[in-house]
Amino acid sequence: MEINVYELIKMLAIFFLGLSIGSFLNVIIYRMPREMSIVYPPSTCPECKNRIKWYDNIPVISYIFLKGKCRFCKTPISVRYPTVEFITGVSALVSYLKFGFTVDFIFAFYFLASMIALSFIDWDFKIIPDEINYLGLLSGLIYAGIKSFQLKDFNPLINSFLGAVVGAGFLFLIFYFYLKVRKIEGLGLGDVKLLAFVGSYVGWFGALFTIFFGSVLGLVASLYFMKKEKADDFMKLEIPFGPFLALAGVIYLFFGEKIYNFYFGGF
Repeated sequence: MEINVYELIKMLAIFFLGLSIGSFLNVIIYRMPREMSIVYPPSTCPECKNRIKWYDNIPVISYIFLKGKCRFCKTPISVRYPTVEFITGVSALVSYLKFGFTVDFIFAFYFLASMIALSFIDWDFKIIPDEINYLGLLSGLIYAGIKSFQLKDFNPLINSFLGAVVGAGFLFLIFYFYLKVRKIEGLGLGDVKLLAFVGSYVGWFGALFTIFFGSVLGLVASLYFMKKEKADDFMKLEIPFGPFLALAGVIYLFFGEKIYNFYFGGF
């Protein structure tokens, strides 16, 4: 099989671009829930406060060369940092392989990068920043607007709007039910806003799929943690819902056409 060298170089470039954006996502994941600026000050070691040099801040590579420790104080660096960078690099590459170098690639990668950031934040802090959700919703509507313009058809924009309303509306009803009947928050409003974001990308059916499949993933995870922590009350487990909704949304973004056709009897 003949290897296209130009294509290989382009794929590597996209992968390394993803790694670099993953490095920025690490900044967002650490600083945004702590209400810190994501642009200032420059990257520093949280322990010794020394500014990290550019050659110690190369995604994944610097972590390997530094053996996972700060150059100055030798404090261990969490493996999460290169993990986020690597996942983001793979996300960029997968988006390119799926959509090519098109406007679809740009928005798909933005979607994936946002899902990565909000999932890690939600897992640590049980919150999803409004900045991510609102910008995501806006980007989804813009993306749908571009598609409608390209196709000269309002259906993509209508489906995007319906996806945001159906997704957020369905979860808000669950939120309201728990609050009124059980007097507790069964899920956070961040999850409601997240479904508006996801729905603007995947449409009304994709939003429903995301809720259903995300719930299945969340249930499986809850059962696992119940067994691991030997918990006897399922309702007392505090497991963030956001990461599972995000994963379900990503699955639909990439395989939505096949899922839709399978559900409605087509292939």
